[in-house]
Amino acid sequence: MVVGAGHAGLAASHFLTAAGIDHLVLERGEVANSWRRERWDSLRLLTPNWLTRLPGHRYQGPDPDGYMTASEVADFIDGFAKSSQAPVRAGMAVTSVRREGDGYRVRTDQGEIQTRTVVIASGACNLPIVPAISSAVPESIRQLTPFDYTGPDELPDGGVLVVGASATGVQLAAEIRRTGRPVVLSVGEHVRLPRVYRGRDVLWWMDASGVWDQRHDELDDVDRARGLPSPQLAGTADRGDLDLNTLMAMGVEPVGRWAAVRDGRALFSGGLRNVCSLADLKMERLLATFDAWAPDAYDESEPVVPTQIPASPRLQLDLRSGEIETVVWATGFRPDYSWLEVSVLDGKGRLRHTGGVVDSPGLYALGLPVLRRRKSTFIHGAEDDARDVIDHLAGYLAG
Repeated sequence: MVVGAGHAGLAASHFLTAAGIDHLVLERGEVANSWRRERWDSLRLLTPNWLTRLPGHRYQGPDPDGYMTASEVADFIDGFAKSSQAPVRAGMAVTSVRREGDGYRVRTDQGEIQTRTVVIASGACNLPIVPAISSAVPESIRQLTPFDYTGPDELPDGGVLVVGASATGVQLAAEIRRTGRPVVLSVGEHVRLPRVYRGRDVLWWMDASGVWDQRHDELDDVDRARGLPSPQLAGTADRGDLDLNTLMAMGVEPVGRWAAVRDGRALFSGGLRNVCSLADLKMERLLATFDAWAPDAYDESEPVVPTQIPASPRLQLDLRSGEIETVVWATGFRPDYSWLEVSVLDGKGRLRHTGGVVDSPGLYALGLPVLRRRKSTFIHGAEDDARDVIDHLAGYLAG
């Protein structure tokens, strides 16, 4: 049994079929449901089209260096489901999974199914993470998450405070700022990358140099790697950077991490400069890795300019003054395991697993950050992870 008909669940189905293992793929909505229903209008993949691939299924269009829209991603995944003849049961929501005998009882809104094994491929971004300080924001301010946001036209007039400076936060800050609204961006830990390095998309370097193929058991701190935010990138036709320098040039005001609300005032950390310096340092180390891997190949690149933080970023903002009318919480996402009635979650609600083999016999996972490799959550990362996980599952069934 596979829970979820996104790219990871369908990759699992491909290898289950290849191994001759009867199975079903249960999906609460449609194939690639989250791409169809839970993305803002302008979203594009961070990865270029040529890198978008699943087992035996690759991008075949006229723009290999472009970036798919959400609807194009959904169509791509749906095409894979059809070509692989995946046994998908769409519109069947899983309401509980519990251990029973030597397998699992899967309860759905359409009945119960008994199965020896379950592959959890329901996604890593089912629910938005909203900090507790949101409850202290004045009621006059509208609060949104990326699940609520579809585009800037729906926002009230006036200033917007975007919280979070990873891929989602910087993309929304830029889009909202282009409408002329004042935008303040609260910046915490982030991963900075140039869109293009030495004439190639930076993700080409991640792929070709082998950085993305680093295995979970080769990393010094896999928990740390799994918690890293998504890089400050956007899939635009001009392949331009979307880092803090770019945003500040547009008029976006950066402030530190939002730490508290006191007497109606948002209080920001004074560590903005240090956070940005650390992101710059990590970026420089990664680019140096690429240089060492291919010192003489391809174009030279201009040095990446360090993040140019204002001399005195403000440390507080009066939320009652009318300066801010909307807060957008781009503070991350988490899986939804409310239906999983097996004791395999740690104290933070994360699955306990080793490379996708969950701490309960016959239970597996796919599509989570650095599940088996650094590329695990990307579409092209599903193939290798699914092959390995299904190999283990087949061995389990064989006894």
